[in-house]
Amino acid sequence: MKTFARNYKWLLLTLVLALNLAVGARLYSQETAAEKPPKDSPLEMYNLFSKVVEQVRANYVDADKSNYQDLIYGALRGMLQSLDPHSTFMDEEAFTAMREDTAGKFGGLGITIGIKDNLLTVIAPMEGTPAFQAGLYSGDKIVEINGESTDGLALEEAVKRLRGEPGTKVKIKIFRPKTQLMKEFELERAIINVPSVKDTRVLDGGIGYVRMLQFGEETAADLQTALDELEKEKVKALVLDLRSNPGGLLTAAVDVAQKFLKRGELIVFTRGRDNRMERSYRARARHVFPNVPMVVLINGYSASASEIVAGALQDNRRAILVGEKSFGKGSVQSILPQDGGTAIRLTTAKYYTPSERVIHDVGIEPDIVVPMSGENWRDILLARNKAEEKNGDDAPPASDEGWMDEEGAAPPPMPKPAATSADVLDLSKVTDPQLDRACDILRGVLVFERR
Repeated sequence: MKTFARNYKWLLLTLVLALNLAVGARLYSQETAAEKPPKDSPLEMYNLFSKVVEQVRANYVDADKSNYQDLIYGALRGMLQSLDPHSTFMDEEAFTAMREDTAGKFGGLGITIGIKDNLLTVIAPMEGTPAFQAGLYSGDKIVEINGESTDGLALEEAVKRLRGEPGTKVKIKIFRPKTQLMKEFELERAIINVPSVKDTRVLDGGIGYVRMLQFGEETAADLQTALDELEKEKVKALVLDLRSNPGGLLTAAVDVAQKFLKRGELIVFTRGRDNRMERSYRARARHVFPNVPMVVLINGYSASASEIVAGALQDNRRAILVGEKSFGKGSVQSILPQDGGTAIRLTTAKYYTPSERVIHDVGIEPDIVVPMSGENWRDILLARNKAEEKNGDDAPPASDEGWMDEEGAAPPPMPKPAATSADVLDLSKVTDPQLDRACDILRGVLVFERR
């Protein structure tokens, strides 16, 4: 019996020791696994990156293409481009060009471009510029620059290739979705002066009209000058035209919107990855344009800052939106300067209208939809330029020659719309259905208010 008791104790002790060993082994294996660098380990990934850079430096066939700056800059461009079309790395030249862009004067072709449907797209050609004179339309796709495909090309790199010294030339191949045809243009670069506000006037019935072409550093001041003129005329209503306005500075958008809103009303807010990127922008101006009935005109190439202004005035019930759904570029890019005069443009948040509608990839829906073709819009701009004595004949009608299908064959001749012939390019014969509808709406509101 005593022997059995001793054996039982030894057996129990052995089981306890075995259990302790098993638990200890499991804990050790867990600790070892925790100490092993995970897949997203910065140390492991940096080691991989530096190893690849050195292997390329040592083995790539063309030594002049494998210096450290070219390799690192290329890697940074690829990394940021893989995030979204609006994030990018800017070398010193591109960073300088960006600052010149917001200042309102630069050398180039006179087009604002963006990425839409993963293709390099003309958002808006600027009036009186080489691109406008050549006949480029909003919505045209740039498929080649100087014979090189733009497929996968970063936006900042495309801008860099299109710009250059005034007087130099660049070839671009355009695909026009509406006709499914392509054409190569050779354009001469020029100094581009970008106005903010144009066409300020009083229409029939005491309706004020002002068109904004972009949002830059001087936009708010230029708009205030135009509004002061209209206020002196004691206009009874107002049309703010944001069609084909590609946007620009957020600060300019806020300054423009607050000219029509009561102090404290929400204009736009941002949401990002964390609370640091959440920020609200409210009207704070003291001098507000008189509270007259108002219509804002937008189209498919009203983007960015234009969408912020349109969304703010719509949500605060300050204006009726007329036209077509806007572009849908509503993400916040922060400019983060780096060493050596470089910088990165990084998407850090998205814009939301006061009613919490996201703008990015969605756009702003007008209250009243009035479709209009790109050809019609360009004819309107041509007519207005022709009517201005200082611009005279500097913007000829677009030519239909030179367009080819994908196989390089010329399409069958098509009859020209009457509005594109030179003899009808004047304000009395070229109609603007969107502006006409806006004026009809405002006249109706004024009649209702009088009653």
